[in-house]
Amino acid sequence: MNKSEFIDSIAAKTELSKVASGKALDAVIETIVQAVAKGDGVSLVGFGSFKAAARAAREGKNPKTGEKIKIAATTVPKFSAGATFKTAVATAKNKKKK
Repeated sequence: MNKSEFIDSIAAKTELSKVASGKALDAVIETIVQAVAKGDGVSLVGFGSFKAAARAAREGKNPKTGEKIKIAATTVPKFSAGATFKTAVATAKNKKKK
């Protein structure tokens, strides 16, 4: 599902226009990005949580040359799925196997 299909689904489920649904989706994404960028976590009960996680400096390898390189420490976004979301995905996957 791409963004426009996602917006269409939101519009159908909420009876909002596609334009309003697109603005709402953009606002949700922007709010999550801003909060995590500030170092705050965003927790949506049943869905999951977004947070910033520190990644330590490490040594890597250039795949072309095999030369060892240093990879700097950085902060990356991290998502942890909630129990309800995990259960829904597992249930849907099990139904497809049968």
